[in-house]
Amino acid sequence: MKRILYCLSAIALVLAWSCSAEAKGKHYVIGFYNLENLFDTYHDEGKNDYEYLPDGANEWTDAKYQKKLHNMARVIASMKEDNHQWHAILGVSEIENRHVLEDLVADPQIAEANYQIVHYDGPDRRGVDVGLLYDPSRVKVLDSESIPYTFDSQRIKFDMDKEGQANFRTRDILMVHCLVDGEHFAIYVLHLPSRIGGKGQDLRARGGEITYEHSMKMMEKYPGIKCVVMGDMNDNPTDESMALYLRGREKIDEVGPQDYFSPFLSMFKAGYSSLYYRGEGNIYDCVLVNYNLAHAPEGTFQIIPITKKKYYGRVFSKPFMTNQSGQYKGTPFRTFSNGAFVGGYSDHYPTYIVIKK
Repeated sequence: MKRILYCLSAIALVLAWSCSAEAKGKHYVIGFYNLENLFDTYHDEGKNDYEYLPDGANEWTDAKYQKKLHNMARVIASMKEDNHQWHAILGVSEIENRHVLEDLVADPQIAEANYQIVHYDGPDRRGVDVGLLYDPSRVKVLDSESIPYTFDSQRIKFDMDKEGQANFRTRDILMVHCLVDGEHFAIYVLHLPSRIGGKGQDLRARGGEITYEHSMKMMEKYPGIKCVVMGDMNDNPTDESMALYLRGREKIDEVGPQDYFSPFLSMFKAGYSSLYYRGEGNIYDCVLVNYNLAHAPEGTFQIIPITKKKYYGRVFSKPFMTNQSGQYKGTPFRTFSNGAFVGGYSDHYPTYIVIKK
């Protein structure tokens, strides 16, 4: 009798654990990280990468490159420790080529994640691209596209003349069409034009417009598809590129079928920062989701609050990623400071969201 009771108790415990696990559902992490000039030590033909060569201005040796890889992998591994799982999807920017991503995912700190890569060589004159890392056990890539930057807009008046537009080169927008645990997703990874010289608002607005128009076509072609737009926007969530041209809404209940939910908008207003520009905190590292992911049918993936059970995004920072003293105390600990190699991480903190079903 005791043996029967023991067996029944064991079965009850297993059933209780199973029910509890089912109640918790599946949580997947989707995020973005600007890796701040992840260059290898070799020249890429046709690209202005000379400062990142052993005899270049940065004296970019293999030892420095290996240190940079180690640091980037450490951050990714640290996010895994906090979330108790690897990112299902991690978009990246400021990477020179596929080779540097292959070296990164092979780093012993993150090799077990078995990250696969989506990358296209783009037209940026320095040679920096965007890319995507994904977990093939949870994500199946169906197709992908490198969307070129164009000036074909009916809404935006550009400051640049036709000759300037013809010679302009910037990063393409990466779109990855995939299944995430069987559900249709379109992931967009952006690195919009720089603010150098206080210019480029119109250029970044165009980047938002290109992404929005493409995603609307994907939603029309694949009803119910869930879209995630992420990247270094060089704009805050309140700026035109995000709020007007991507139709980013601050509150989830304001999001209609033609809108995006912009979870870092309220966080920016609350004082969160993913980087500092000219001494001011900003969130240029945005992640937005479409209506289908903000208001998903029951039993399917939906974005959930993760920071203080209030905000739907997280800016990930740790003391080792942050300057602890000096002029830049409290800001991201970057690779170079005032032209000198200091062995830091990135001038951006990574950002991410969590989806659950």
